[in-house]
Formats: sequence, structure tokens, C-alpha cells
Amino acid sequence: MRALPLLRLSSLLLLAGCTNRAGLQKLIASDSAVIPPNTVMLSQMMRELSAQPGFTDKLLGYINHGEKNGAFLTPELFDTFRKIVLGRDWSGLDRFPGWTIHRVTLTVHFGEGLLNKNSDSAKTNDIAAAVDKVHLGQYALDKSIAESLDTPSDRPGFSTDGLVTQLSDRVTNGDGADPKLAPLHSESARLAEVMNRLSLNGFASAAPFTASIGGHTAASPQELVQALVATGHTVTVADARYFANFGHFHYDGKDVEMPFYLDSGYTVPVDHWWQRRRPLLVPVSHAEYEWIVSGPKINADVTFYFGIDGRAEFRTNDQLNQPWVMGRHAHVYTGADAVEVTRLTASMMRAYANLHAAHPGLPFGGYYTLGVCQDVVGAIEMRMTGRTTLFPNTARTEFFHDQPDAEVTRLMEAVPKDTNGNAPSAERVFGSLPTADMNAITVPGLHDDLLRSKAAWQVGKLHRRVVVRAQTLTFAGLAVATGLVLWLMRSRRSKR
Repeated sequence: MRALPLLRLSSLLLLAGCTNRAGLQKLIASDSAVIPPNTVMLSQMMRELSAQPGFTDKLLGYINHGEKNGAFLTPELFDTFRKIVLGRDWSGLDRFPGWTIHRVTLTVHFGEGLLNKNSDSAKTNDIAAAVDKVHLGQYALDKSIAESLDTPSDRPGFSTDGLVTQLSDRVTNGDGADPKLAPLHSESARLAEVMNRLSLNGFASAAPFTASIGGHTAASPQELVQALVATGHTVTVADARYFANFGHFHYDGKDVEMPFYLDSGYTVPVDHWWQRRRPLLVPVSHAEYEWIVSGPKINADVTFYFGIDGRAEFRTNDQLNQPWVMGRHAHVYTGADAVEVTRLTASMMRAYANLHAAHPGLPFGGYYTLGVCQDVVGAIEMRMTGRTTLFPNTARTEFFHDQPDAEVTRLMEAVPKDTNGNAPSAERVFGSLPTADMNAITVPGLHDDLLRSKAAWQVGKLHRRVVVRAQTLTFAGLAVATGLVLWLMRSRRSKR
């Protein structure tokens, strides 16, 4: 999981979330969650290193300029992060940013509007910009190639080059090899490139591309899945969910817990009516499809998602996740269902290629405006199961009319939207989590909140938070003032 600068939005918008920092620290300290071994929270790392000359500036500069850090930071989000760090608000780091998805949307669309005014994101047909958003390896779009998968892949093995960066003698960024998946990297890399290139058959003026194995020839990813099964391979497609890792940092060899929190729109249940209610903040989750292939010739693990890097593509899946991000397969597809999910995913990838060609100037490569990782997975989940259990979804689906696949447009329009300020269904809040067992959550301060909230939801007692807007307060104030004036006038008359 992983830009054009936007102008900072006015500070009239207040940071949502838990403003009682002392209360938050007490909540985290009293939470019964057991943090994973060899793991620290971001606040601990920053508290200990902030006195080190130059480290804070180096960290902020790295986060502000990297596209692969796992964070989605508009300039206002980054400015908020910077103020928390420089203000030494360590408990604030442990719930950063705590915004509603509606507020995040405002910062993205503000910058998008500026680009539109400058005609930077006007409709074009920039095929080069679209192809640049897809990793094709040695398979050029304008070359007709018949690739054989009968021989072992010639791609290099796993390497941390470009993935792991040493920020100081105590801090690194980036994750190393997953011991189970990294040995498959060579085959996974070739399979991802092949599936990307097959998906682009029919895009623009792409030359025909085929892949063959065991005498079976495929001109699309779904046909390749069928060919793999026909040649004795097992192919499973999993709908996978994880907590998104905002930082991918390691401190003194320890993993750093660094979730990215959103205000769900619900309140955490309390024991007594007089207790202060606080918003249910949940870490953003990452959703993707994973192709797990095993057989006589190919053993690989490939994933697909629309990422912060602006790429909607098949990728290798062999970096080691930090334990706190957890992970679960919400759905597992085999046989004809695996073929259908593959077909729909390839259609989505082609649609994004068309959208990148039509709108090459969208901020963040179109990420957020054209959706986040959840949108594509949720749209396909809805087609396959009749419902979606993912949050948040952000795609502005009017853009999808600028690509020719009407099926993709319908799929994206059917997904619930979360950018209008309304709370999502609780089913989607809990369905996005990387575990169905709230006792397994290892993030302090989150574990107990989720236990309380899920229990309340299951008996119909989880409540959406009532949002009182400025206009409401103004009218309420006028009504109270008017009533007070009338009461005083009546009181004076009664005394005469």
C-alpha cells in the first residue's frame, strides 16, 4: 500500500476526534490490548527521539516527499501531523488524524478545484500517462508478444533495494522479506507483469498480447486463470483486509505501530448516561485481492489494488507485514468465481488506464478522487455477494463516465459513498477490520473501544453521533434568545 502540491485549506475546519488528551492517554494506558512483542507505538519513538538534533526535520521531510510510505497526506493533513510532532503532542500521534472522511474529502477536492481552474486536469488522451501508471516490465504496449510460461521466470529474486531506507542509526523505513512469499518473488513478478499486460488488451491501440502454458493460450487474465487450472494449478482469489500501515517504520529493530485513524461517525458506548461520549475512531484498513497460485510450473502470490501511488495494477505481494496490521480473508473465491473476480478486476484496471489517460493531472494520480483501495474491492464484492462490507469509499463516479466500460461504471455507482458526511453502516465499519475477533486487536485504546462498540451494534444499541453544524447552533441560539426576550417582556407586564 502506498503529487501535485495542493494549497492548504483554511484552518476554519477544526480537528475532529478526541480533544481531551489527558483522557486519551488514560484510555490508552488502561486498555487491555496486548501490544505485539518487539513493537512500540509511534508516540514512544517520537518522545525518545525528538531531542535528537535534526531527526524531527528529517522525519517530516521524508514523510512529506515519499509516495511509498503508506500514508495519504494532503498538505493540510501533513501540516496537522507536523504541528502535532513539533508541539510534542504525543497522545495526538496515537490517534492521528481522527478526521471524518468528509473532512479529508474537503482537502482533496479543494486542491482538485484549483487544478481544474488552471486547466491542468482537463480531459485529454494522454496514453503515455496512463501506461506510466502500470508496471509492464519488459512487455511494451505497442509490441505484439506471445509469452510462454512453461519455462521458469527470468525475473530477479526479492531485494530490499528501494524498499528499505535508513533514516538514522536507530530508525529505518520500509519492510523486508516475508519468509513465505519472498522466495516466490521471481515468478510473482512475471505473473503480475503478464496479468497487467493481458488486462490492457483492448486498451487504446495496444498490440495483441498472449500468454501460454501447457498448450493453453490466454488473451486475458481470466483466460490465464482457466489455463492455470487446466494445467494442474490451484488458483485461489482472496478478498484480503489489513490495517493500513501509515509509516512502515522500525525503531531500534522494533516495529512501530502507526495507524491512520478516521472518525467512523459513531460514538463509543458508555456505562452511565452522565459520562462523556467520544467518537469511535478506527484505523483505516487496506483491502486488496490476492491470487494464490500453486502447481507444477508456477508458484506465485500476486495482489491487485488501487494504491496511493496512483496505480491500479497487479503487484507482487512479498513484503513482511508488521504483526499489528493483522489480516484476514473476508471472502475466498475458487473455480468459476475466481475466474469472474479476475475478469472484473481486469476490467477495473482497464477502466483506470482510460481514466488516467483522460485525466492525467488529477492530484495524487487520481487516488481518492477515483477511489481508494476499498472502492474496487467493494464494488466487486457487491457483484459477487450482493453487498459490500468495506469503508471508506471515496470515488467520484461521474469520472467513470469518461471510460467506455459501462459495467465498471455501474459497479462503481452501486457502492455506498462516504464523502458526504453521513456515517456508514456499522456493518461496513466492522467489516473493514482485519479481524472479526475484537479481542485480537493489539492497538492500545482501540481494543476496548471496538469490543464495546461491536457488542452494542450486535444488540442494536450502537449510536451514530449527532453532528451539530454551525448553522444549527446559530438558529438554536436565535431561538433561545428570542424565547428569553419574550419571557422577560411577559414577566415585566405581569408585574405592572
